[in-house]
Amino acid sequence: MRVVFLGTPALAATILEGLLEGPDEVVGVFSRPDAASGRGLELAAPPVAELARKTALPVLQPKSWRDGSAIDSLRALSPDLVIVAAYGRILPQAALDVPRFGCINVHASLLPRWRGADPIRRAILAGDEETGVTIMGMVLEMDAGPILLQRAIPILADDTGQALEKRLALLGQTALREFLDSWRRGKIKAREQDPAVVTFSPPIKREDGKTDFTRPAAMIARATRALAPWPGASARIRDLPLRLWTASALETNSDEAPGSILSIEREGVRIATGQGVLLLQEVQAPGKRRMAAADWARGFRLLVGETFARRAEP
Repeated sequence: MRVVFLGTPALAATILEGLLEGPDEVVGVFSRPDAASGRGLELAAPPVAELARKTALPVLQPKSWRDGSAIDSLRALSPDLVIVAAYGRILPQAALDVPRFGCINVHASLLPRWRGADPIRRAILAGDEETGVTIMGMVLEMDAGPILLQRAIPILADDTGQALEKRLALLGQTALREFLDSWRRGKIKAREQDPAVVTFSPPIKREDGKTDFTRPAAMIARATRALAPWPGASARIRDLPLRLWTASALETNSDEAPGSILSIEREGVRIATGQGVLLLQEVQAPGKRRMAAADWARGFRLLVGETFARRAEP
């Protein structure tokens, strides 16, 4: 088949790498436009566009699909099938109608749970025990198409958003290969999503990283993992910012006010929360390297009884 691939981040690039192994011919790639990145804010190509250029694939990076030119470019490639993975744009119906066999999407969740832009980190934040990949037929409504194939994996106790994304990218690569093989042999049976159990995953924003110590310790600990490396979980003490890299929830309680420093130990800093106690294990102060929380506390001369701001405001 002639396949056109649409995707943007590293997860999508991993899936494209698997697709390039054949047997189908990738005849073109669409990705988001280059964007400012890093401290220097220099323009950088997204991972999918970068891979396409390295493999001499035609790559298109339209700013919009509204004026019709992107649809004309897609039509000119004469695709039999369009495969989408974390592209970051909603395709109009006219684009969905172009390929002979339609459009499919490789989505990093077990739909209908976590439709939308940020399913991986939302799954960790919610405390889900498993997640996975869904291959679905695409319709105009976001992530609402029929389920064609699903594969699940457990969310590990130490999974960060970045680590889980890498595992899901590899799962998506193999799931897509399995789907295409089964589809060719007529083995795929589509099933509609149950609208009664739909949940949504809005994009993570920088403000989501501001730690609120009135929340349960388990929720704060999950946030340190889910939001790494960006935007990162943050807190404030003595009116200074602090990056929270790793933490865990302890099976103990405290009557102290949320944010209060309960003890400073070799294992880390114990902090009262709205429910339970948080053991802060790794942190990073401005201009400093990532370090053990106990070492930071010693250098900062942190005192038992001091209090983090209940919510980390700028």
